[in-house]
Amino acid sequence: MISNIFFELSVIILIALVVCSIVKLLKQPLILGYIVTGIIVSPYFLNIIKSADSIAVFSQIGVALLLFMVGLNLNPKIIKEVGKISLITGLSQVVFTSIIGFFIMKLFGFSDMISLYVSIALSFSSTIIVMKLLSDKGDIDSLYGKISIGILIVQDIIAILVLMIIPSFNSGNGLSFLVLWLAIKAIALLILLLIFNKYFMPFITKLIASSQEFLFLFSIGWALTLSALFYYLDFSMEIGALLAGVSLSMSSYRFEISSKMKPLRDFFIIMFFVLLGSQMVFMDISKYLIPIIIFSLFVLIGNALVVMITMGLLGYTKRTGFLTGIAISQISEFSFIMIALGVKLGHLTNDILSFVTIIGLITIAGSSYFVYYSDYIYMYISKYLNIFEKKGKKIDESRYHKNIKYDIILFGYNRIGYSLVESFKRLKKKFLIIDYNPEIIKSLVKQKIDCRYGDAGDSELLADLKIEQTKMIVSTIPDLDTNLLLIHTVKKYNKNAIIIVVSHRIDDSMNLYKAGASYVIMPHFLGGYHTSLMIEDYGLNLKNFLKEKIIHIKHLKNRKNTGQEHPLRHEN
Repeated sequence: MISNIFFELSVIILIALVVCSIVKLLKQPLILGYIVTGIIVSPYFLNIIKSADSIAVFSQIGVALLLFMVGLNLNPKIIKEVGKISLITGLSQVVFTSIIGFFIMKLFGFSDMISLYVSIALSFSSTIIVMKLLSDKGDIDSLYGKISIGILIVQDIIAILVLMIIPSFNSGNGLSFLVLWLAIKAIALLILLLIFNKYFMPFITKLIASSQEFLFLFSIGWALTLSALFYYLDFSMEIGALLAGVSLSMSSYRFEISSKMKPLRDFFIIMFFVLLGSQMVFMDISKYLIPIIIFSLFVLIGNALVVMITMGLLGYTKRTGFLTGIAISQISEFSFIMIALGVKLGHLTNDILSFVTIIGLITIAGSSYFVYYSDYIYMYISKYLNIFEKKGKKIDESRYHKNIKYDIILFGYNRIGYSLVESFKRLKKKFLIIDYNPEIIKSLVKQKIDCRYGDAGDSELLADLKIEQTKMIVSTIPDLDTNLLLIHTVKKYNKNAIIIVVSHRIDDSMNLYKAGASYVIMPHFLGGYHTSLMIEDYGLNLKNFLKEKIIHIKHLKNRKNTGQEHPLRHEN
């Protein structure tokens, strides 16, 4: 028995490796590769999975660890930063998508139960996929990135409530009694968890954090213990895992926990999506072809429209609404979990699971491309989006500068930009800073530095900056496409401007030079070059290096006081 499971897992992982390599080349989330692997090893193709029950246990652990990791990222402080807009937009999107989706399902002849399940499931967006896409683009700290994360938190809270209620439908007691009893148990559990989290968790984490292995063991134990407790009390074990993560989200050790747990989670979650793909039913799926196309477009386009309309009415620019809308235009891991739970309880059949899974494949792939190429898409369709924008001053159109001629325009203040600004001041040149991080703009305003909220990839912003009068344009943004767009736009209006950009790759630097960049900053090479000059100047004189150390420490403290940190590596 054990040898059979070992053989099956070995073959599954090997196939997943090949499939995910192709998916990676196509710049898609690996979750697609896992589901496709499940389809390949299903009875309809290679028919490899024989120990389905054992793999189901692995998948259950994977879901618990996945939601634990999601919980680690659900820091309640984020919702405060985006506040009203995330709450209103998140609720509006879930409500409208569920209602419209329900009636579309009914038009296709589905039952009330199936229509309710599917319409609600399709209203949730994927926290993990959106976080990954935003991280890859470097947009997590942008305004639309923060709003997107806030919307996801609202959706996740709603999903928690839905997953708590669904198992109660199988009980023989009255629904009102079940809801009341469920609410009492839920409130009691949450109160106990809050008390434990406030008075005991900080002491425990501090005590065990001295040992990385012990911290890792505690994290797994905490996640699985809460999962088992919730399951024992007739709640979803997944919700227990999620709340276990949330309880640690405020901890200063959450990054260490996340990095330690990620490899374990990645292995087990493969089994969940492989099992999901293997359970797809293809013999009857042809009759769902039209509904699949309609609902895929509904999620990809409908979600974005609801978000753009809501944010436009609340006074945001069409660009922020557009970027936020396409960021959440896919279905969630909660969608799969909810439908899988419905199948387990006998409310749904496997063909509905396949129906939703295919929509998931399409929307995840589609939204990934939309997010990666959002700046280009917006550039071509922005003139058609005016109906989503109210006239007058916008909430996110922050300008803290005089409408005058600037000698220098700097895109991106953090890290490299900080040093450049000090040079601009010494040169006594008029300069304007453009940054997409609202917190940085607030900091610059306090320092009475001319600044404006915006993105170097926004062609409309570039046209509004009067760059034909500017002598120097500097971009500290390392994204190749953004810098190519910037160079192209500047050259169009001002051929004599000095253009300085940042790059981390030699090939990208050469492309930027060919496009017309005056100079390309390569931080990693400059660091080594600067150190080599120090060694040549100071030789082996310890005193000179110690003097340089004092200067450097003072400089780092100044940066620290402005809220700057070294960028963390993006999670894969």
